[in-house]
Order: sequence, then C-alpha cells, then structure tokens
Amino acid sequence: MWYQTELTLKAKPRGFHLISDEIVRQLPELRSVSVGLIQVFIKHTSASLTINENADPTVRGDFERFFNHAVPENEPYYQHLDEGSDDMPAHLKSSILGSNVTIPITNGRLNMGIWQGIYLCEHRNHGGARTVVVTIQGKAEASY
Repeated sequence: MWYQTELTLKAKPRGFHLISDEIVRQLPELRSVSVGLIQVFIKHTSASLTINENADPTVRGDFERFFNHAVPENEPYYQHLDEGSDDMPAHLKSSILGSNVTIPITNGRLNMGIWQGIYLCEHRNHGGARTVVVTIQGKAEASY
C-alpha cells in the first residue's frame, strides 16, 4: 500500500521541537501498517527535520546554541538579506540538517529507539505553521 498526505504542524518558536506525537496523532492510517516505511518531508527552506534525543530538553537547547554559534546571523558576507537577519542562517541550517526523515514502521508504530524523536528544527524567529508531506509505504494488516 501507498499513502500520502500533507499535515500542518502548529507554529513553534525558534528552536528544536519534538513533533513525533503531533505527526502520529494526525495519521490514523499508520496503525494499519504491519511493516513499512514512513518518510516525512518539510516543504520549507528555513526549517528542517532530524531525529535525536526525546527525553532531555537540554539537548534541544544545546542544538539551538550550537547551530547559532556555527551559523551566526548578520555575517558581512551574506548577500540574501531581504527577509531579515535570521533568514539566510535559517537556509544554511536547513541545508545542513536536511528536509526529510525516513523511519521504519512495525506493527502500526514508528520503530525508533526508546530515546529517539522527530524534531522540527525551526530556524526563523517567526516561522509560522509548517507543512510536511508524509508518505507511507508498507504492507497493510490483513482484515479478517
């Protein structure tokens, strides 16, 4: 089976946010997949997706501080300045982290490690709601 949909994620402030539950809540179709894959693709160039620590919120803060240090705002060599000082760094951070994640599905659930979660990496000060395309490929549970 193949299934694809677009989901809207609630607007979040700049930073790294766990969205695994927000995605799963919007995908009742997931429960019918016995084995498969889910791909989540973000349709924006100033936000990204990654998988990492889901328990300790200090990890998400450390991610934000690291990327702000590695890709600072207001660099004199930036030429793309029309959308604010956070925009060009947001594009760079998005390219570094990536626009999609792929996760195995087993028995209707995301098959991630116990300490793993999907992050929305919001790189803009005011990014707004974000849209993701979710594609599920897998074997549906037999209905008897």
